[in-house]
Amino acid sequence: MAEGKKEWYVLRAIAGKEAKVKEVLDAAIKNTDLGNFVSQVLIPTEKVITSRNGKKVVKEKNLYSGYVFVEAQLTGEVIYELRNTTNVIDFLRGRSKSSMPEPLRESEVMRMLGAVDDSQNVQNDEAFDYMVGETVKVNFGPFSGFTGTIREVNPDRRKVKVEVKIFGRPTDLELENTQVERV
Repeated sequence: MAEGKKEWYVLRAIAGKEAKVKEVLDAAIKNTDLGNFVSQVLIPTEKVITSRNGKKVVKEKNLYSGYVFVEAQLTGEVIYELRNTTNVIDFLRGRSKSSMPEPLRESEVMRMLGAVDDSQNVQNDEAFDYMVGETVKVNFGPFSGFTGTIREVNPDRRKVKVEVKIFGRPTDLELENTQVERV
């Protein structure tokens, strides 16, 4: 079999049934010829910390409710097989009913997989080049309008510690980099 290029597509599923769709597709990939055309099925999730009975509980929450991501080569009966999977509504596609499913762009795939796009990374680094001793103005939050001096920079957490004078006394504020601007 000639190996074609596999791309990422989005299946619309019944909300709350994404895990069932993934389970059915994973079984079909393993047990049938569908595995030659479909390589991955993903449901992007994020960890959410909630409090239950005074204890912190970590739960996984779907990032995109009602959507299942599939890396596939859409040839022959593959579209039919994926579309007619239990709990699948259809592919995410253009407005017309006859339009073909549209693959995701590479930047969307990288964002979904958790990789950071190079251009986005550069932009964040440019926005976070504050130095200790630099004078900044707080532009957001309860201390908006105060001017102070940066005492500490934490690029990993994207935070700065700024010393402002409140009623004539120096006070340290830990702020996000988006809450301050250069004077």
